[in-house]
Amino acid sequence: MRQPFFLRDLSVSASVAGFVAVLVSYASSAVIVFQAAEAAGASPAQIGGWLSTLGLGMGVTSLGLSLYYRVPILTAWSTPGAALLATSLGDYTLAEAIGVFLFSGALMVLCGVTGIFARLMERIPHALAAAMLGGVLLRFGLEAFASLEDNVSLVGAMCIAYLLGRRYSPRYAVLGVLLAGLAVAGLQGGIDTTRVTLAIDMPEPIAPRFTLSSLIGVGIPLFVVSMASQNAPGVATLRASGYTPPLSPLIACTGLATLILAPLGGFSICLAAITAAICMGPEAHPDPERRYMAAACAGAFYLLAGVFGGSIGTLFAALPGPLVLAIAGLALLTTIGGSLHNALHDATQRDAALVTFLITASGVTLLGVGAAFWGLVGGMLTRALLTPARPS
Repeated sequence: MRQPFFLRDLSVSASVAGFVAVLVSYASSAVIVFQAAEAAGASPAQIGGWLSTLGLGMGVTSLGLSLYYRVPILTAWSTPGAALLATSLGDYTLAEAIGVFLFSGALMVLCGVTGIFARLMERIPHALAAAMLGGVLLRFGLEAFASLEDNVSLVGAMCIAYLLGRRYSPRYAVLGVLLAGLAVAGLQGGIDTTRVTLAIDMPEPIAPRFTLSSLIGVGIPLFVVSMASQNAPGVATLRASGYTPPLSPLIACTGLATLILAPLGGFSICLAAITAAICMGPEAHPDPERRYMAAACAGAFYLLAGVFGGSIGTLFAALPGPLVLAIAGLALLTTIGGSLHNALHDATQRDAALVTFLITASGVTLLGVGAAFWGLVGGMLTRALLTPARPS
């Protein structure tokens, strides 16, 4: 009996890359989702339900889209969107917050169905997309080595494991880093399991309430931030890694997932960028056509995380911070290097790419929109001004 294609393409390295992507996702931004839910007035049980909903939504979309297109398509909640909600929902009721989620999801579906977003993204040169990705990921590379200051023995052991892995078995380098980090952290007593609790939190549907002030004041900004600061970098990550799936169906699918899950607290399901890059590097698999299994494995881990809801946050919180920072940065080193090479090797676009990279890496936020969007704007403007006009 012939094996299904995804079982033939499954590998240990893909599974490890998927796990690391989910680890980085929850460890780096789950607390912001907690804050957003609290700002909306959600109870502790409802917050757990929100995280269950988001985990299940990201799991289904990541697994389904990756297997369907055979491309490493990873989805995520919108971290900039969660940050926006944490600072904007204090004046609104929980029902109005659900209305905001539905409204934003509907706008995302509209963008996908009409193809507007895909047409805009087609105008972005490959060098600028690579530069934006490099700028987004630079912070993680810097923090990996900055964490040496907090725990030199732990991070140092992980760096040595990475170098040995790259030298003797590049495919399993990240697995070696993870195992080394867990071993050293365990010997140091740095893994705090006393706060780990496992419980299943059932999502609780909430009837929406639509008000003009909430839709204009929070709904439209949530949509803009999710598209500009999450979906745009997600598309750039795919393009910079050499993958070109049809964009409009992806945006429509993630928007539809948001629309369906909004009453349960699923405020935003978008394309991932940083965690997706972990699944697109050679560490996930030497063959780019088989790396989709890394994102599919991440989807399976998201489903598992969704089953246990808010409890999964306590599991990741048990790990020391330097371990999470180091494994994220080391797992992304190859992708950062490839992005910078792709961004700067074309001398005719080097200035524009450098502007994109620096603005994105700066982390500047203007008008509530993150640096990735403004990096693209700055790069496109630089390219337009410096590129000579073609004769008629």
